[in-house]
Amino acid sequence: MNAVIDNQDNRDTRLQAPSVCDEATTREAALAHCNRVFADLTPHERVEWSLAHLPGNHVLSSSFGAQAAVSLHLVTQVASNIPVVLVDTGYLFTETYRFVDELTERLQLNLQVYRSRISPAWQEARFGQRWQHGINGIDAYNEENKVEPMRRALRELDAGTWFAGLRRNQTESRAEIPYLARAGERWKVHAIADWSDRDVHRYLRAHDLPYHPLWKDGYVSIGDRHSTRPLQDVGDEELTRFNGLKRECGLHEIDLSEL
Repeated sequence: MNAVIDNQDNRDTRLQAPSVCDEATTREAALAHCNRVFADLTPHERVEWSLAHLPGNHVLSSSFGAQAAVSLHLVTQVASNIPVVLVDTGYLFTETYRFVDELTERLQLNLQVYRSRISPAWQEARFGQRWQHGINGIDAYNEENKVEPMRRALRELDAGTWFAGLRRNQTESRAEIPYLARAGERWKVHAIADWSDRDVHRYLRAHDLPYHPLWKDGYVSIGDRHSTRPLQDVGDEELTRFNGLKRECGLHEIDLSEL
């Protein structure tokens, strides 16, 4: 595997071009080595190295959720024209659409919006409100409105490396996410995987960046208006999405090797 980071004795040279592994080194071992080295880098260094050495095209996804401004700012400060993929279900909060407009203008984002091929109204005419029909209904809704559009975006943008703002302390299902993941010849980068809510808050304050407008109302995880609840209504962050039946929509479980 080509993406192996050489350990160096100073901060600047840790991000130099990777060496080539010999044939006896497995991809898994090399990837594990990369993740160990990334643990000692700052998020800015992780982004810089990934943009310089992981395959293009590079893309950044964002749901424009509660703390989305961090990753949007962090990555676009290094790659100002990177495509920013938003999957619009048609059921986002009004505040989310305004937040998208605000950050797109302020950060001069290269926003790429993807949607289901079938409109929300037509879906409801065919299937009803699937998010009210248990796990199977939620999964079918998510596949059509979130997973398929994101898969299509990655394919059409010919993404070689996908940046995402996932963090380990966001949900139980993300507790073990690596800084770097690889599937086939494609990569995924989680530059702030190890950040806490306090780290996020400090970054937002340092750069005068906003939280999502609904943050102040107790919304700690923000998706579609029909299946998102404020924390005070449910008492547990794990229950704030999809009626408490699940937390992940499946978008970040896309197998990059199958694109």
